[in-house]
Amino acid sequence: MKILVLFTLLITLAGCGKKSERVYSVEELPADRQLLADTIEKCRNNPGELRGTPNCTNAEAADWKARLDGMGKALGG
Repeated sequence: MKILVLFTLLITLAGCGKKSERVYSVEELPADRQLLADTIEKCRNNPGELRGTPNCTNAEAADWKARLDGMGKALGG
């Protein structure tokens, strides 16, 4: 009986964990400039915790891609 109670408690606590944040792809982020800017700002303000997260990695890649596309257009490409 004690094992059943302990097991139930562990399952309940596992469900109370931190809710996961939606992960945006590199293609989604440039489509919403505000979301991209907010994500980059959040990541740069807290690099110790967020630097390696999927959203920060994807936001940096999307920003880099958008800058390259902008340079290409500026140079007539």
